[in-house]
Amino acid sequence: MHDFDDFMEECDRAPRLNELSEFFSTTAAGHGGIPIRPPNLDRRLFPLDATFRRFSALHPLRQGPFDQHYLSSIPYRFEEECRMGCAILKYARATKGKLNLYTLGTAEGTMARVIAELGNGRIETLSCSPNDENLRNFYAYGVPPHAMFFHGPFHHLTPQKIQSDEKLKTFANGFDIIVEDTTFQMYSPNRFDQIRFVSQHLKNKGLFIVVEKFKREDDEEYRRRERQKDHGFKARFFSSSDIRAKEETVLTRMNRSEVTLEEIAETMRHFFKHSFVTWNSGNFHTLVSSNSADNLELFLSKLCPAAIPGEYVYVDLPYRLYSFP
Repeated sequence: MHDFDDFMEECDRAPRLNELSEFFSTTAAGHGGIPIRPPNLDRRLFPLDATFRRFSALHPLRQGPFDQHYLSSIPYRFEEECRMGCAILKYARATKGKLNLYTLGTAEGTMARVIAELGNGRIETLSCSPNDENLRNFYAYGVPPHAMFFHGPFHHLTPQKIQSDEKLKTFANGFDIIVEDTTFQMYSPNRFDQIRFVSQHLKNKGLFIVVEKFKREDDEEYRRRERQKDHGFKARFFSSSDIRAKEETVLTRMNRSEVTLEEIAETMRHFFKHSFVTWNSGNFHTLVSSNSADNLELFLSKLCPAAIPGEYVYVDLPYRLYSFP
């Protein structure tokens, strides 16, 4: 792990664990950032699908305060979590044996927990967060079957930690799917070392899913999409003063750690042969990457069309970010 010494120090100094720590603790405790109303799903956008119905019914019952804040902050992110979760469940059914799923930095780990619950033993999940509040929220509904929680930031979950911790040995052979959900952008723009560190945990033919907010060369277009997010969506759940306060306390710092799609594509090429963009909501995108074209195609085949109104989508989906023979 000496190869990551500088990276570890960089992460320990990052905004997520320092100047932004109070925001994350307060929000996870439900003492701030509470939406006016709980995030709701637009079921008109959903397919007539039994898995979707079960997933979307259970997810709200397992949410904690932070997830309610998060899902009310990004246009149609709640619908996308259901879409992604259902695709992971269907992917697991189409493969042999059990799958291991790791969602890093995903607050109280609601999506992973719901996947584990509905997977009936086919999927073992691990989530992580450094916040005590998220740990408590994870266990608020009891000890979930087939779902575990690592109490710490993502860079503290080393291969050595997994090998030596009896509770984590389920994941000693690695993960079939890793989901990074708006976590890296809270630390630094150093995507190369972030992906290099986390991909140690991924199996050779695994899927690496990244959900991030990307900056743009055209700053005015970036800001226009932000205004659309704030006034067209967030205003349903937060007051204008709450929206301004978050921009001042969180988003300005986070923006310094965003990268462009072109930059992350260049970084991904060092680790994965194939990469697709599968979701877009304004400045947010989801990327699915792998060294296995077959596994990637299988996963894409399990994704139903994106459940989001067309005015928030700026690209034709899915599209190939790059591919090597």
